[in-house]
Amino acid sequence: MNHESLSLTDHREIAQSDPAHASDLAADCQRQIERLNPTLNAFITVIPSEAALPSSDTRNGLLYGIPIAVKDLYETKGIRSTSGSKFFADHIPQEDALVVQKIKQAGAQIIGKTNTHEIALGVTNNNPHFGACRNPWDITRTPGGSSGGSAVAVATGMALAALGTDTGGSIRIPASLCGVVGLKPTYGRVSLRGILPLSWNLDHAGPLTRRVEDAALMLQVMSGYDELDPASSKTAPDDFSGHIKDGVSGLKIGLAVGSYIAEADSEVLEAAGKAARILKEQGATIIEVNTDFLKDAALANGIMTQADGAAFHRERMKEHPDWFGADVRLRLETGAAFTSSEYSLARRTQAEVMRQCELLFEEYDLLLLPTTPIPAPVLEGENAIERARQLTRFTAPFNLTGLPAISVPCGLTKVGLPIGLQIVSRAWNEAGVLRAGYAFQEATQWHEMKPKIAL
Repeated sequence: MNHESLSLTDHREIAQSDPAHASDLAADCQRQIERLNPTLNAFITVIPSEAALPSSDTRNGLLYGIPIAVKDLYETKGIRSTSGSKFFADHIPQEDALVVQKIKQAGAQIIGKTNTHEIALGVTNNNPHFGACRNPWDITRTPGGSSGGSAVAVATGMALAALGTDTGGSIRIPASLCGVVGLKPTYGRVSLRGILPLSWNLDHAGPLTRRVEDAALMLQVMSGYDELDPASSKTAPDDFSGHIKDGVSGLKIGLAVGSYIAEADSEVLEAAGKAARILKEQGATIIEVNTDFLKDAALANGIMTQADGAAFHRERMKEHPDWFGADVRLRLETGAAFTSSEYSLARRTQAEVMRQCELLFEEYDLLLLPTTPIPAPVLEGENAIERARQLTRFTAPFNLTGLPAISVPCGLTKVGLPIGLQIVSRAWNEAGVLRAGYAFQEATQWHEMKPKIAL
């Protein structure tokens, strides 16, 4: 059976009628890990498949029997949780992060902890402590970060789904560069309890999957109010899958244009334009919208991320600055050096851009733009860090505003690197984002493309 041709729901239903299917899935993922992880370094810690099997009392769960990889920023009871950092290299948590508890209760099999950019403060996943994670489409290139290991695991069949976090694009960027689906929910939709913070104000948790409908199922399990998480919002339970097949006919969709968007690579812009035409053919109205205001949003997000990260890690920076990798240490030093006025102005920009987005989504149902302005840059070399800095251009604004955004595969460059399309909507409209992503997915084959290394 080609496991990757089936949705998570298909797998769950088979496993519920035949529990041996869960064992087969775990064994298949384990074989992929054994074959590919020495090259790609997607996992920091691998859990033996026999130890990962779900208990029979979770047999009615939405994720029963599904092998899931967990970003190593999430605490996992009794399993090393490093956050990609020397400080936490031997950290064994006493309990699971709330989201991990939820996916276990839903019957998922946790098969390992995935590689991350150190403390999630970066987007290359070139980790000095646990080694670089590599893009399966071209191992000389970055998979994106900081949830790079999770994206690589899903892209190569080492896991059928994965957990990630996103502060400036850390779910959507690796999803885009690795050719998978990555969903950042609305800020406050998913509990952050038990996940190492980078920015209390900007962190989001979400899923990476091969298919849009799988992201909807994962969010169904992951979401919900957590009274012990100050960032969690009390909202009515939502059904993320119920209307996913309703299509886009009648929707008014903005296509982002302007000088800020125009700086993207021509192949990326061409792919986003084609995606908009595909949705138009399905009955959506597409109207170009100038989004140059996103530039200020991205800059403000960068200031807040570094300043908040410096605040959280202040004691570690004081005691052992040499334990941080050079790039992360520099970002923390930069964050600590921002003045209160600079931070206050960034918060003011946040309020202004949130209002601009509210007004935008009073007029439009969705906004389309590329996920990243460039395909995966090389991991090493003169241009590596400079090119990597561009990766958050189009994702960071939606951390600042807290709006739901999904990245779906929408093309390949001439040299065979994935391109991602980002779909954004108003707060709490994950269902609308998923619906549009599903409509695009069903009209294309990009989500079925696999890196050669995984074949």
